Amino acid sequence: MDDRLAKKLTILADAAKYDASCASSGAPKRRAAAGELGSTTGAGICHAYTPDGRCVSLLKILLTNYCLFDCAYCVNRRSSNVRRAAFTVEEVITLTVEFYKRNMIEGLFLSSGIVRSPDHTMEQLIRAAKGLRQRHGFRGYIHLKTIPEASPWLIEQAGLYADRLSINLELPTEASLERLAPEKDGAAIEAAMGQMRERIAQGRAEKRRYAPAGQSTQVIVGADSSTDAALIRRSAALYASHDLRRIYYSAFSPIPDASAILPPQAPPLAREHRLYQADWLLRYYAFAPEEVADATEAGMLALDIDPKLAWALKHRERFPVDVNRADRDLLLRVPGLGVRAVDRIVAARRHTRLRLADVARLTSGLKRARPFLIAADHAPTRLTDRSDLRARLAEPPRQLSLFG
Repeated sequence: MDDRLAKKLTILADAAKYDASCASSGAPKRRAAAGELGSTTGAGICHAYTPDGRCVSLLKILLTNYCLFDCAYCVNRRSSNVRRAAFTVEEVITLTVEFYKRNMIEGLFLSSGIVRSPDHTMEQLIRAAKGLRQRHGFRGYIHLKTIPEASPWLIEQAGLYADRLSINLELPTEASLERLAPEKDGAAIEAAMGQMRERIAQGRAEKRRYAPAGQSTQVIVGADSSTDAALIRRSAALYASHDLRRIYYSAFSPIPDASAILPPQAPPLAREHRLYQADWLLRYYAFAPEEVADATEAGMLALDIDPKLAWALKHRERFPVDVNRADRDLLLRVPGLGVRAVDRIVAARRHTRLRLADVARLTSGLKRARPFLIAADHAPTRLTDRSDLRARLAEPPRQLSLFG
């Protein structure tokens, strides 16, 4: 790689690290045929991140970090004093192919600042994906970030070559968007999501390839005053309206020369983690958004305990639950029992009455589950009434070490 291209890569890979939405676990399995290259696997390919946030198995870059917009929270906004660079379409294709041949990546995540116009930028992204697919027979994973306000025809074209499409919601409310990113149009973003949902559903119905890994979005956490309860309600509405595969919660990261309307410090990363856990309750544990919101205090999720435990402590009258008799939905409400553990419990109790030791073999979360369940040899009728139950179950904070 020549120095000029290496410098561009340094700038544009670093600029892309703020975008969290690059997991590929939804992609179907594929292998290249003769004359093609690349493959995807059922597992995600974005599991490893370097300390500065770069994904090391997916070429995650911006086409350019020049941008017409001036969003206050974005390091690439037009008023930002950062080094600028732009790849050509051919450079993106060459980098992807060469990195792949050297076994350094398994796919491409391609986003971009907006240059000239949304349509022009979207056309460049599509040309890169199309060139990889058609000229090089690239069968690896491609995630294209679609550009707000690009024409519907271009967004439709993007799905022909990408595994996953996404468009960042960025901020959960229209008021926050107007304050921090006034040039973005929330209605246009949602309209693009709706269009992608329709095309993806149509492609599945017709059994043709169109963004088979679906669509996702990203919401920035902590740049505005939105509460966790408001974020979860917004997420639930987006899942219901647009059939999103994932919503990524990206903790706001202070940027150089930041606007005075932004908070001076990043929110705790634990907040981002609790939001992902709450999001999990919506998608896999059949919690309604109002139930998750009920687990908050003044709209914010606790940082010392997970949302399911917070909900259970507020609704102690629903516990303890008998692991030998309760239905699956009720077992899913027990803190410490995940979906896999509950399914194993339901399967195992067809053959025997489960004792506490049996449950311990099916879950690693028995400490948290124990006060909330009944087993053949265990009936903690007074544990859920203890005033110090939260303190007994909360994990004490500990300082992690970089050296294990």
